Amino acid sequence: MSSIARFALIGYGGAGRGIHARLIREAGLVVTAVVARNPERRAAAEQDWPGAQIFDDLDSLLAAPDQYDVIVVASPSGLHMEHATAIIEAGLPFVIDKPLALTAEQSAEVHELAKQADVPFTVFHNRRWDEEQLTLKSLINSGELGKIHTFERRWERWRPVPLERWKENDPVAGGLLLDLGSHLVDSATQLFGRVQSVYAELRNLTTPTEDDVFLTLHHEPDQDGNKVISRLWGAAVVGAPGPRTRVLGTRGAYLVTSFEGEATPFAMMDEGADADTEGWLVHGSERKPVKRAPGGHADFYRAVDSWLRGSGPIPVDPADAVRTAEVLDAARLSSREGRRVSV
Repeated sequence: MSSIARFALIGYGGAGRGIHARLIREAGLVVTAVVARNPERRAAAEQDWPGAQIFDDLDSLLAAPDQYDVIVVASPSGLHMEHATAIIEAGLPFVIDKPLALTAEQSAEVHELAKQADVPFTVFHNRRWDEEQLTLKSLINSGELGKIHTFERRWERWRPVPLERWKENDPVAGGLLLDLGSHLVDSATQLFGRVQSVYAELRNLTTPTEDDVFLTLHHEPDQDGNKVISRLWGAAVVGAPGPRTRVLGTRGAYLVTSFEGEATPFAMMDEGADADTEGWLVHGSERKPVKRAPGGHADFYRAVDSWLRGSGPIPVDPADAVRTAEVLDAARLSSREGRRVSV
């Protein structure tokens, strides 16, 4: 392996260039190969990474394994299983964007294929490295909230005119359940454990696939018998987006009013807050700022580098992504049948 990890990207659009390549650079690593057909995206890759090899298709990339150390699958979700299977057959390590696949069955199949072939891979659940998520985890561990009984997180936007992308228009691989729901469920389970049952309401208001998602997750009890309920929202047609996160415990609450610059009337509550504040510890009308925990999404790729070198753990266990897919499948069934579904 080279002195710094060399990455190959499958796809150089909104995910490949806008997220993965940006974070790889921020982590001090390098992209040395890109799969892209679109002339503009090929030109962008050449400009961003001088000397990188640009390939027309996945087969050509797989035929040149000396050009990189690990492959990043940043293609549309509907191609994830196909691309992951080809990479596994080639015996090469990879990172795959979420969702791992479109269903729990497909996700489990990819996981099993990789285990049988002894091919290492991890899943890009980068929201585990959100400063908000890390701050909340630290606050929970401190005991300041007491016993947690309710976790609420909203990923709401005011986007009455849909974007013209596959995510909005593909009724099979698109939609907010697979997109934002994957992050929301993973965040909840990382904090509060496995899910026993799901109740869901899914609607498509302005797109062919769901753009309005609500999930209630009932988590397994912890060792003290305490059970947390998570309520999760993902929506695109929300004129007044709610507070990003609200966590309720027996000793107080944690409140995050806004998120990544998304417009919300609750953002005014943050006026005058210090630059290192990440939300508020609240007791009724009283509140005090919570100091932001250090971290960021580039730490995912730093962790990938350490993992590939054998000096760190796997960043995200693929088994976690399979369990997330099981929750999302149960959510679809719950919405169709109007009932709470066991996972």
